[in-house]
Amino acid sequence: MKDTVTTQFEVHDREVLANARSIMRATGSPKMWAQAVIDAVKRNEEWRGERCLNLLAPEAPTSPMVRALLSSEIGTRAAEGNIGRVNRWFAGTQYIDEVESLCVELLKTAFRCNYADHRLMGSMLGNMAVYHAFAQPGDVIMSAPQPFGGHSSNRYDGPAGTRGVKIFDVPFNMDELEVDLEGFAKLARRHKPKLVVMGMSMTLFPLPVREMSQIISEWGGKFIFDGAHQAGLISGGQFQDPLNEGAVILTGSAGKTFSGPQSGMIMWNDSGLTKPITDTIFPALAATHQVNRVAALAVSAAEIIEFGAFYMAQIVKNSKALGKALDEQGIPVLCAHKGYSQSHQVIARVKQFGGGLEAAHRLAKANIITNKNLVPEDKPEDWDRPSGLRIGTIEATRLGMNEKDMGTIAGFIARVLVEKEDPEEVAKDVVDFRLPKQTLYYNFDHEYPVWAQEET
Repeated sequence: MKDTVTTQFEVHDREVLANARSIMRATGSPKMWAQAVIDAVKRNEEWRGERCLNLLAPEAPTSPMVRALLSSEIGTRAAEGNIGRVNRWFAGTQYIDEVESLCVELLKTAFRCNYADHRLMGSMLGNMAVYHAFAQPGDVIMSAPQPFGGHSSNRYDGPAGTRGVKIFDVPFNMDELEVDLEGFAKLARRHKPKLVVMGMSMTLFPLPVREMSQIISEWGGKFIFDGAHQAGLISGGQFQDPLNEGAVILTGSAGKTFSGPQSGMIMWNDSGLTKPITDTIFPALAATHQVNRVAALAVSAAEIIEFGAFYMAQIVKNSKALGKALDEQGIPVLCAHKGYSQSHQVIARVKQFGGGLEAAHRLAKANIITNKNLVPEDKPEDWDRPSGLRIGTIEATRLGMNEKDMGTIAGFIARVLVEKEDPEEVAKDVVDFRLPKQTLYYNFDHEYPVWAQEET
């Protein structure tokens, strides 16, 4: 095959792309190219899925039932339009209607709301639906800045920016990592935002939804809660309940605490919002929308309804325990004075250990997967090399781990960062710790780990 001209512009790593081309040149057979893809998938499954401690806050392993649905025959079928015989473009969708209507009703039950839509491929599309349904170019919105945990979907480089809105920062208290309500009231009354959209990728504590909603209600502003990270916690009653605290719309991701397939969700209560939301979703943002994903999302919702209260509570307990253990091992953690976390993640300050990029890659060599993260003292331009490390407890919890295991995990991390042990030596102990833990709990295939059965 012909090599790509080395001078052409690439956003991807040139060396990694060159390696892919060398693999393809080595065989010259499309069948072998397909096999190379399969082999890479298997290597990832064996290493990341069986031998690593995955501590990424934006990831959750799906249950066996959900995984089976993602590869089911229904995934080859198209179902354009709204649910119902007249609403579909295609005939023969009666069973797909059944699947999708179950998904909608399960989401409404899981989030205790009147309306839900299941067709969005990702949570950023949920935010895009909000901006395109309820804002016009030039309108003012307010959202959280990224060093305090705000997400790009609500900034100039994401869906908010594509709508051409004018964005002002929600002010935060750096030490408490919470909204400065007095400062917010002052700025909000000055700028009168049409929307306040709170989407937090670094999310440790509930947000003052009721207070912020009351302030912007003075001029008819709408509060939108982007619950990409917190959706499972919200459903499980372990964080806050935005739709009953003043938010008019809750967007979310199913692939994080909700522990489902990579998928977007959007929920609301006011019937007056239904037409603008759904008209934006279809036909503007979604046509055929992966019915296998919808089926998997429906089963994930059923799992959260059944097991979510205990599962999500344990996630929070594990976060608190991990934060405390890291702090005791010499790794500073944000908001220690507030109990470290009320969510699925803790944030470590690792500038003294080389910064977030270096720390994350050293830990990966020890089979411990985390991610670099901005912390409040960072600037937006520190994005590539921030001072923080984000550490999540979703996967460890679903593998049946509890508070005592968090102490062990903190010890592994400290050996790499504080004691500067060879990561490959630490990896041997990580593998020994991880290999016996292969069962995913809090689902219909495997309900509760042995230690939890007495508590349930």
